[in-house]
Amino acid sequence: MAFTPSKDHKRREREQKKLDKRIAREAARDEKIAAEQLAEQLAEEAAAEEAVKKSKAEHQAKLEAEFEAELEAERKAQEGE
Repeated sequence: MAFTPSKDHKRREREQKKLDKRIAREAARDEKIAAEQLAEQLAEEAAAEEAVKKSKAEHQAKLEAEFEAELEAERKAQEGE
């Protein structure tokens, strides 16, 4: 007589396949969420870094403008003498 799996055994196999698929979907969803969070964090860090660079550039431009104004004031003072 040939061996045939019981209905109960087949049912357990089907349930295990369903469970494996569900676990795989959940793992994929978790990976997707983690990737999105990482991308968001990297974007925030890049924005913060850009803001720092912009702030430094604005500060440097302000210093240069003040220096130019002082030079112009000195030239006018020398011309007035």
